[in-house]
Amino acid sequence: MSFKVFVDGQEGTTGLRIFEYLSARADIEILRVDEARRKDPEARRALIDASDVTFLCLPDVASRESAALVTNPNTCIIDASTAFRTDPNWAYGLPELGAAYRDAIRAKKRIAVPGCHASAFLLSVHPLVKAGIVPASYPVSAYSLTGYSGGGKKMIADYQAIPLPTALEGPRPYSLELKHKHLPEMKAHGGLAAAPIFTPIVGNFLKGLAVTTYWHPSHFARKADVNDIQACLREHYAGEHFIDVHPVGDGNNLDGGFFDVQACNDTNRVDLFAFGDADRIVTIARLDNLGKGAAGAAIQCMNLHLGCPEDLGLARD
Repeated sequence: MSFKVFVDGQEGTTGLRIFEYLSARADIEILRVDEARRKDPEARRALIDASDVTFLCLPDVASRESAALVTNPNTCIIDASTAFRTDPNWAYGLPELGAAYRDAIRAKKRIAVPGCHASAFLLSVHPLVKAGIVPASYPVSAYSLTGYSGGGKKMIADYQAIPLPTALEGPRPYSLELKHKHLPEMKAHGGLAAAPIFTPIVGNFLKGLAVTTYWHPSHFARKADVNDIQACLREHYAGEHFIDVHPVGDGNNLDGGFFDVQACNDTNRVDLFAFGDADRIVTIARLDNLGKGAAGAAIQCMNLHLGCPEDLGLARD
């Protein structure tokens, strides 16, 4: 059986990557808009309505406009912007968070793909809150180290300029006003009473992302050390094809004491780690910001919704 799929916004970083995934699939017929009519709402409406799935790879305002175009009740819209990630009428596209998330992705015709930072943050935090170890009131702090591809075409061009501007040689923290656009979904799907203090950092590498979250066990809702945290994550993600929870103290977790942010690149895999002891703990979630952090997650949601194998066309290793 083949499915008709339209990518609205194929020219962007995520849209291009989704198009690559789709082009490798024998079961997908890609619908294409005439270049001259790319911004024509009626031309796009016709393709959206003709599709089984339409991916929206657009800025928030444009995504809302495109989502409003659809009149075919059988068309599934999978949006990669931040526009609908906390909308209760939309499924949140991170099935590993639990059965309710996976069931909603299968059933609903509106699916919001998580942000890359939010995916890594939530995969570390959500199970700990759900298990009652971390109280909803915990003042969570985290940072993300990410490749520059997450900034889109302009940032990619800036980093690939020859010669490289001196200002781009080292890591660059940003969003220091503490109002990053992923905060609402981090709070909502993390089960937190308040948004975390979160600072992302762009590094001079194309892709790869790791979110580190800090924990003081003295503020947990119940007694737990680093081994309990690792066990909680392992139990929550048991049987999840794309999630690897690494053992505490495993020498393979680090390379001479250093952490490799890029080890999940070109996969849809997420690696989860817990470091520390009974007094202080950090959890780290690592993924490819263009894979599981964006386009890979969108394809995984499409697979689930269409009843295909969840990992179809997606690399684990």
